[in-house]
Amino acid sequence: MLLSGLKRVGILLIGVLLATSSYAVTVQDSKGTFTIEETPQRIVVLEFSFADALASVGVKPIGIADDKDKSRVLPEVRDIIGDWQSVGTRSQPSLEVIASLKPDLIIADISRHEAVYDDLKKIAPTLILPSRRETYEDNLKAAAIIGKAVGKESEMQARLAQHETIMSDFASKLPNNALVQFAVARADDLFLHTDDSYAGGVISRLGLQMPKTERDDTASRQTSLEQLLAVNPEYLIVGHYTQPSIIEKWQSEPLWSVLQAASNEHIYSVNPNIWARCRGVMAAEHMAQDLVNIFTEQ
Repeated sequence: MLLSGLKRVGILLIGVLLATSSYAVTVQDSKGTFTIEETPQRIVVLEFSFADALASVGVKPIGIADDKDKSRVLPEVRDIIGDWQSVGTRSQPSLEVIASLKPDLIIADISRHEAVYDDLKKIAPTLILPSRRETYEDNLKAAAIIGKAVGKESEMQARLAQHETIMSDFASKLPNNALVQFAVARADDLFLHTDDSYAGGVISRLGLQMPKTERDDTASRQTSLEQLLAVNPEYLIVGHYTQPSIIEKWQSEPLWSVLQAASNEHIYSVNPNIWARCRGVMAAEHMAQDLVNIFTEQ
């Protein structure tokens, strides 16, 4: 009888161990192989694109590196997530605040957070992926990895398939031969986002043309009026970080009228935060809607 009882206990223990191990998930991140033993419930993300990925499958992080400004998080993401604890800036998140949240998963950016990766791992398992300098295609791959890591692989695959349909629908409403350039304008500087930038990838995915540039390690490049004229896009999409920006200054210069986007009145303003800081499934769809609105309202 005792032996029989011990056998039953042994079988139960094996069952518990098997059930626990079944939660283990392994993915490839920017450091190699990453394994998480249990489905995470308390997640902290250190980039906007990671919050976008989680929100896309209905997962709500408890902490976000939001630059101490919650309005910087994409509105569509905020609507899903609700409230969260700020853990500081994306460039320098607070390790103390992160630790105080007792996370069971941290998602970090290889570009911004590699220097503190070991410190983050001491707090919680840390999935490290590209975000800051990622392309549109890289972002979709990262979203798929995040979906698997948080136990939402099938939901993420379904959302990515839906995203593809949505983007194709937007593309059908746009001309496929228009040369479009996105730029960020400050008081004294203009930065062109190149064809290998995130915004450039979204523009290209929608069937619009991007000026071709030489590859380097930057996705945005400071540009003079003469250099902008050399690119000479048909449509100039500008995110103004300041008002007035350098665009207003250039408008009084003779070369400005030579720019075809200026002469044809094809210069449009978009939200610089969404276009330059926010990356992700919902961010790309927001940008696509902006472009459809621009071309529809001409």
